[in-house]
Order: sequence, then C-alpha cells, then structure tokens
Amino acid sequence: MSVQVTTLPSGLRVVTDRMESVETVAVGAWVAAGTRHETADVNGISHLLEHMAFKGTARRSAQMIAEEMDNVGGHLNAYTSRDHTAYYAKVLKEDLGLAVDIISDILLNPAMDAGELAKEQHVVVQEIYQVDDTPDDIIFDHFQATAFKNQPMGWPVLGKEKIVRSITPERLKKYLAVHYAADTMVVSAAGAVDHDAFVTLVERAFAALPRRAAVSESRATYSGGDFREERDLEQAHLVLGFGGLAFNDEDFYNLGALSTILGEGMSSRLFQEIREKRGLVYSVFSSTQSFSDCGVVQIYMGTGADDVPQLIPVLCAEIKKITEGVTADEVKRARAQTKAGLLMSLESPSSRCSQ
Repeated sequence: MSVQVTTLPSGLRVVTDRMESVETVAVGAWVAAGTRHETADVNGISHLLEHMAFKGTARRSAQMIAEEMDNVGGHLNAYTSRDHTAYYAKVLKEDLGLAVDIISDILLNPAMDAGELAKEQHVVVQEIYQVDDTPDDIIFDHFQATAFKNQPMGWPVLGKEKIVRSITPERLKKYLAVHYAADTMVVSAAGAVDHDAFVTLVERAFAALPRRAAVSESRATYSGGDFREERDLEQAHLVLGFGGLAFNDEDFYNLGALSTILGEGMSSRLFQEIREKRGLVYSVFSSTQSFSDCGVVQIYMGTGADDVPQLIPVLCAEIKKITEGVTADEVKRARAQTKAGLLMSLESPSSRCSQ
C-alpha cells in the first residue's frame, strides 16, 4: 500500500502517497474550517482568511511568496468550501521543503496587514458580484440556502458584501487562532515523496500549531423548500434537489451510481430524454455532494423560459421512473465511469494528495 499515515504527538495527521514514476510532488494542508464553522456575523471569514494567507507573513511579503514559488516553477493555490479550507502546492521533488515551509508560514504567521485586508476585501466583493452575475453559479447558492434554511451549511462560502467589509485584522487573527489547530488539520503529499522525511519536515514546520481547536461542528439538517428569483435573462436556470447521504454512509457509492445513471454523462437518462430526444434544454445534469453528516442530490437545467412548463413534467417523470428500477447495462456503465474516473485521478499527484 503506497499510502502511509502518521499522527504526530500534537494530533496533526501526516499522510503520504508515494508514486514511483513521477518527478513532482503535490503537498497541501487541509483544515476543517469552512462556512459551516462560521457564525452569522462573520459569514465569509473562512474564505477571506484564505485570501489573506497569501498577502504576506512575518518573514515574507506577498511578492516574496509569489516569487519564491515562481523561482522553482511551482504552483501555489487555495480554496474554501462549506466544510474545509485547503492550501496546496505542486513542485519538483527537490523543492518539497520550500513548499512545506511556505504553506506552514502562511498558516502560522500571516501578517494580517490592515491595508492589504482592505484591498483583499474589495477583491472578494468583486468575486461576490461576479458569482451573482453568473446565473448558473448563483443558483447553486440559492439551492444550498433553501436546502439548509437558516443554518451555516446553507450560507454562501463567499459571504455577503456588508459582512466581508466589516471584518477586521483582529477578527481574522482570532478566527485563525480558534479554528486552525493540529486536531483539525491534515497535511498530505503525493508523488515523489519519502514518508519519514516528509513527517520530519512537517513536524518541524508546524511545531507552533496549537494542539486543539476551540470549536465544535453543528449538525446540518436538510429542510428543503422553494426559491424563485426573477431576472431579465434569456434562459431560466433551475435546480431540483433532495436530501442526500453523508460520505461515510454505506450507500455512498450506490447514490453516486444512481446519479450517474440519472444525469451524469451523455448516455444518462436525463440527457437522452430531455436534451437529445426532446431538445428542451442546452444543459442538464445531476450531481451529489456529501459532507460528514449530510448530503444533497441536485439536478440542474438551463432552458428557455417558454420551455419550463413542458420540461418540469418530463423531469419529474424521469425521476419517478428511476425509482422503479435500473437496467443491468446502466449499472455496468455507471461502474465503468466510476472506475475510470478513479483510476484516471490516480495518475495525478494533485488528485491523490487531495484524496
């Protein structure tokens, strides 16, 4: 087995997945701090903190961070989701020490300069506007908010403009101190990496990380409902969804296969019936999201407003039909798609690091 796991005395989990045939290594720190861990008065702070991590540390300016990575031809990035934040890099194997040092530096020693914060708040607000101006993006935020009413799991990852602009350097530092700890973090690497050497690197670089986070995760409860917003657009964007499964549920893979049969790929039932046979949409697909304690199934459709009255009954008929059974050939295709996707991802150090 190529995957090795070591838990340091601090509680920090260190994972490696060695790939003998590559000359690069992907490395990252995954933190259990996302939208669902926020309070209403600072919704969006997880994402803003992710942005600010790259704006300078006690040892490096923002430009130095960028230049040090570019000097070795590496790639450094981050993202925030509803249940975690990730900071990751991809470098040549000889530059792994630099990547670990930079990632630990931006997480443990961020400068949180007030001037840089003001600029980055403006950048995040522009990101909020951009998503709001993209109907096939913002509709999923509306769906999430409706599926998990008045709960952190339903709040937007980017937050709201007024709240984002109100967050201070002191509030960011407090959030970092409370949420970023050894017991809420996994540091992983995949590619040309030696496990024992990597553990030593990580233990040294993250020595100052607090042992325990002072937060707990509130359970999310799927509520469902209906949301509609009228805009002057050429297309109508629709999402129909249901409660799904947590990622450790015994039916996790069965649900994924069902979604594949229903609406993932050109041979799926929804694509064939709604787009190919009837021409009612340009885009239609289903997908699943799974978290630690809940999940959702969502079906997206983009169509002309005049086609909606005809589209909805056809969609509902297909959903009803799939509850009556699937064919052996459909199951075989879903298995093949799942297997191929998994095996293809195993060829990528970045995918294996994230996995």
